[in-house]
Amino acid sequence: MKIKVDENLPSRLVVGLRGLGHDVETVAAEGLAGRPDQEVWLAAGREERFLITQDLDFSDSRRYRPGTHPGLLLVRLREPGAVALATKVMGALKTTPIESLAGCFAVLTDSKLRIKRR
Repeated sequence: MKIKVDENLPSRLVVGLRGLGHDVETVAAEGLAGRPDQEVWLAAGREERFLITQDLDFSDSRRYRPGTHPGLLLVRLREPGAVALATKVMGALKTTPIESLAGCFAVLTDSKLRIKRR
């Protein structure tokens, strides 16, 4: 799957996703670090990439309606350290493959993965 990882997520997540065979690009590697969220969102859409982020600006499911984009995973942990973030996302994707989230708006918290489908 084609995935874009936002600048606020650890490189170990990128390594883990690539290890699963995904085509992963990062906001930083594409020169989008520090750019407005709308630019990141448009780039992900143009490239048809599923976006993984911690940025609360992406939390409005009405603005990012399921079925109108390649997919969005918003990660919201109480203690979002690099190890915790990578571990939590990779763990969630073991039980819910990212391919099943295509086109969805999903939020991953410490206790659950909420998915809004088309």
